[in-house]
Amino acid sequence: MSQPESTTLVKDIGEKGLLERLQQFCPPEIVGDDAAVVTTQPGKSLVVTTDMLVDGVHFSDRTTTPEAAGWRAAAANLSDLAAMGASPLGLTIALGVPNDTPVNWIEQLYQGITQCLQKFDTFILGGDVCRSPVMTISITAFGEVHPERIIRRSTAQVGDAIVATGVHGASRAGLELLLQPETKQSFSNSTQQKLIQAHQYPQPRLDVLPILWEIISQFQLESASECKIHVAGMDSSDGLADAIVQLCQMSQVGAKLERSQIPLADELKDWSSPQALEWALYGGEDFELVLCLPLVIAQALVERLGNQAAIIGEIIEEPVVYLADRAGKTPDELNLNRGFQHF
Repeated sequence: MSQPESTTLVKDIGEKGLLERLQQFCPPEIVGDDAAVVTTQPGKSLVVTTDMLVDGVHFSDRTTTPEAAGWRAAAANLSDLAAMGASPLGLTIALGVPNDTPVNWIEQLYQGITQCLQKFDTFILGGDVCRSPVMTISITAFGEVHPERIIRRSTAQVGDAIVATGVHGASRAGLELLLQPETKQSFSNSTQQKLIQAHQYPQPRLDVLPILWEIISQFQLESASECKIHVAGMDSSDGLADAIVQLCQMSQVGAKLERSQIPLADELKDWSSPQALEWALYGGEDFELVLCLPLVIAQALVERLGNQAAIIGEIIEEPVVYLADRAGKTPDELNLNRGFQHF
């Protein structure tokens, strides 16, 4: 028997359920991707995304310095822009802090944000500050994209190759090292540093976009084709499995992934294989791009990117997402419930 609406709590419907209810207040053509696209003038579209980080949920003094918290906050928003095919224009920051917060902590937070933005010639455009019982950082980022280069979640097609632009699992492993110091015994000092760096200072993959567009333009030129090359995609901030499942749901397709092709961080390959794969699929916060596109484009992109970018599977017609294994293991169906959920 369902609960009356007046007694339904957020924890009863979860993060996805809450988002579905809130989306009814937005134009249906705007919501559903990593960011919103608003046409501003012919040949230009504004891309807007907002991301919020809360002390004790997304960062803490136990796992994150103020500089790293700032970097991660900026990177999360820039990654959303990259997932839409957009170039960053700038961002605004709404900061809520307790009144006993050291000013130096806040300055270091903004230094981390600025250091991340400087890599992409992007700036803080303004924002707001208020008193809050919990440290809260809310960032709205603005980007720009040509309408024909917008990357959406809903355009994957049967036969597409699925590309992961880099390794997965490193960020979750870094978090584990910070939360469970005894885990460090399994890794050398240099490996520990690399994994913790992956967690504290993720790299948004804006660098992928110019390479992708160059490959597509060259292909169209060589094939004398004016047909638009479709690209579906999103980032893997909530986990590789989450990204693929959401892409398939939005595109009303399925996916077959190859277990051996999932790009694990080198530092994890000689460690516990089941745990490493679990972190790669469901750990989250690797901030790579997951793209669905024609095989010939995917192969060229993976070759150009290197650094363990990989074709990890293909889009299929049957609306199910599963992990296959050449060794003959039983396929493992992926779902949205095994990764991090806010509620």
